Amino acid sequence: MTNRENFLSLIRKTGYERVPVEFNLCPYLQKQVKERFGTSNYREYFGFPWKYIEDIRLADHDPKKYLSYFNPPLAEDGRIDQWGIGHEPSVNSMHMTYMRHPLEHMETLEELKAYPFPDYANGHKDHQRLQVEEARKNDLIALGDMQVTLWEISWYLRSMEELFCDMMEENEIAEFIFDKALEMAKIRAEAFVRAGVDVLFFGDDIGMQHTIMMSEELYCRWIKPRLKELIDFSKSLNPEVIIFYHSCGYIEPFIPHLIGAGIDVLNPIQSECMDFEEICRKYGDKLSFHGTIGTQSVMPHGTPREVKEAVWRNLDIAGEKGGLMVAPTHMLEPEVPMENILAYVEACHEYKKGKC
Repeated sequence: MTNRENFLSLIRKTGYERVPVEFNLCPYLQKQVKERFGTSNYREYFGFPWKYIEDIRLADHDPKKYLSYFNPPLAEDGRIDQWGIGHEPSVNSMHMTYMRHPLEHMETLEELKAYPFPDYANGHKDHQRLQVEEARKNDLIALGDMQVTLWEISWYLRSMEELFCDMMEENEIAEFIFDKALEMAKIRAEAFVRAGVDVLFFGDDIGMQHTIMMSEELYCRWIKPRLKELIDFSKSLNPEVIIFYHSCGYIEPFIPHLIGAGIDVLNPIQSECMDFEEICRKYGDKLSFHGTIGTQSVMPHGTPREVKEAVWRNLDIAGEKGGLMVAPTHMLEPEVPMENILAYVEACHEYKKGKC
């Protein structure tokens, strides 16, 4: 099988020949890889199965137009992303930032409507098709990454506390923000699908370490219908596009809702709070999976042998036909030893079906 054939067959559970390798490194570990292996492109070096296709390029992004939305003012060394969300660095958090929410203090619908949301509809898209063609020429899966899709982008803009209050009060502000998030997501998804991507990666963190982030009632009122509309819209453009969906944390009560919304692959099945064997037994006939190797547990604290055994055990659980793209569940942080990253890679290369 080619790489593309192997990946698609694994995800569709029609058999596979090789276990793909995939992970996400923090800046500190990227530096370690460069120093040790002499490469700035760890995805290419380790042979990841996919290529990230660039999003729509905005034509008029001027961060200065958002400065007036921060009170108190944004820190001098802060930055503003394409949504107008502020990010302030912290000396104690390495690559993580303190987030500032530009819609946090708005009280009326008129204020929200005047906000300069990103104009994806008039952005530049030609590069996307060229990048997809390049991926195909190199036998790579073309992936459109749209994580932080509906719920997260909405609370990043509004603040989680304010948005939860809006939702509980049935405030028209919540309706407007979620509808705007959906509108922008559909524009971006359409651009990716028309460019020819194989995978759309949606996602919003809706779980916490030991419980869901909101009630099922709130989720089904505000988020599920919009996610379903987004997926239905994407599939109407290309029924073969594969929908990956990410949420950290404990989310088992939401899994039937995610299946109902139409996702194909669930990421990451956080092993510290969900049992992959149980999740696979319950939902493996309706979903494939991506992840399952704990970044709070075995990756930072296990031995290389324990990392390998976790990889092999979960691949055995998924079965010979596939259905699991085994990978660390989240970004690998500085405390993860390089030996454990290499052990994960070796485990994928060494795996023999049914021989844990």
